[in-house]
Amino acid sequence: MSYTALYRKFRPREFEDVRGQEHIVTTLKNQIKADRVGHAYLFCGTRGTGKTTIAKIFARAVNCEHPVDGSPCGTCSCCKSIAAGSSMNVIEIDAASNNGVDNIREIREEVAYSPTEGKYKVYIIDEVHMLSIGAFNALLKTLEEPPSYVIFILATTEANKIPVTILSRCQRYDFRRIMIETISNRLSELMVQEQVEVEPKAIRYIAKAADGSMRDALSLLDQCIAFYLGQALTYDHVLQVLGAVDTEVFSRMLRKIIKNDISGVIAQLEELIIQGREPGQFVTDFTWYLRNLLLLQSSDHMEDVLDISSDNLVLLKEEAKMVDEVRLMRYIRIFSQLSSQIRFAAQKRILIEIALIKLCKPEMEQDYDSLALRIGQLEQKLEAGNFATHPAEGALGAGSENLGQGRLEHEARRFAGQNMQAQAKDEALSLPQAVSEDIRQAVKQWHSIVGELSPGLRNYLKKARPTMSESGKLLLLLEDEVAEAFVNTEEHQEELKAAMAKKIGKEIPFRIALNETGSPLKENYVDFEKIINMEITIEEQEDM
Repeated sequence: MSYTALYRKFRPREFEDVRGQEHIVTTLKNQIKADRVGHAYLFCGTRGTGKTTIAKIFARAVNCEHPVDGSPCGTCSCCKSIAAGSSMNVIEIDAASNNGVDNIREIREEVAYSPTEGKYKVYIIDEVHMLSIGAFNALLKTLEEPPSYVIFILATTEANKIPVTILSRCQRYDFRRIMIETISNRLSELMVQEQVEVEPKAIRYIAKAADGSMRDALSLLDQCIAFYLGQALTYDHVLQVLGAVDTEVFSRMLRKIIKNDISGVIAQLEELIIQGREPGQFVTDFTWYLRNLLLLQSSDHMEDVLDISSDNLVLLKEEAKMVDEVRLMRYIRIFSQLSSQIRFAAQKRILIEIALIKLCKPEMEQDYDSLALRIGQLEQKLEAGNFATHPAEGALGAGSENLGQGRLEHEARRFAGQNMQAQAKDEALSLPQAVSEDIRQAVKQWHSIVGELSPGLRNYLKKARPTMSESGKLLLLLEDEVAEAFVNTEEHQEELKAAMAKKIGKEIPFRIALNETGSPLKENYVDFEKIINMEITIEEQEDM
């Protein structure tokens, strides 16, 4: 007999086996016991939280000949046929692949026939948000006034995409993400049945990695068991299979960052890469680690909220005293930005290295948090007397206190100078050189030009800001390194050039660049909309 995956083998067959959705199970059982079954239900929630499972149990329970406390008995002919998938009373439809009007018309024709056995015909429509507008409209009348023997159960992960006219005709049930503790207990129970030895710490990490999904947790556990088949599954084994990093590594990494030890940080990353750890997973987990640290700093009663061991909690409390909230917020901001960039990046390691260097060197950025951090570091050096004197200052014979004060005043003047330069730059931006008519036309029709491009190129250029370079050419600025690399290929430049020529009637010289100033585009480049006073024509284009 072929092997059955754990999430299929241990799929709940009764309401009592369902974990983490007690508020829904209790309501449905009470409806069955009181014979107050509705005609349309909407199950909403993230993947793996039990929507389809509970729908199938409910379909068996309403047709069961001898229900036990609202749950199906599992022994009658209806329960057996539904469980085997041979019953004509329960029809499962995948709306992702059957989303047309014709598919719904078939349902409307079928509901005219009463069930061959049992009380109800149950239609379970999974991923219902994938139905077309025409299909939703075709479903409306049947959903509003179905025959007394028909029940609709609609399941979706994106309830916001369902028309209000459908929502108002259904009883809505929101499935919660399953708690880590609940998933851990369930996995432990199943491993006892499977006679597999697993460390509690390993079980808990898998439960956390599942992100509230019982199905994901069982799939991850199945994967780990298969890799170490016949062996006891340890915490280190799980980390190895999932490409994850031990929490203690994050602690060592953070302490090196706090000391601004760039070589140590890069060496630590090198070690992780050699061990085969997944870069994207490292970024996600390290951001989560910083989040835990921030929560611990924010309140004295966060130990119960943080899902970490007592040993790691001791390390976290030590680090909470080593770094202030402003610096920690900056760390989280940089790594949160990295999380969105690294997903589609070809050179993930390089992006991580740049982010880690930024953490150690605030002078690489010009935002408020970085400047405040640099001033704070300077004040610490002055208090400790750890600063270098200029030869001219030493010749004056001044004391260390005067030298420190002079150094601080020098830095203050430098920051003030930067602000004056920024103001002068803003004034220069408000008085640009004459803009050619060709560039005016290109900017006016920019959104229309972008709408003619291929989907990939269009998505990246939607966020581009058309402005003007120092040489008077059209300059297209992007905030994202990945977008800049994608658009700057010869193939995509030719496509953009052709689209502009088609709209304007002539080729427009342009350049694509990345905003490397560390501040918003409008602070460093000409804003055509305000300065030239032109109205940019926007044409809505649907993504293909």
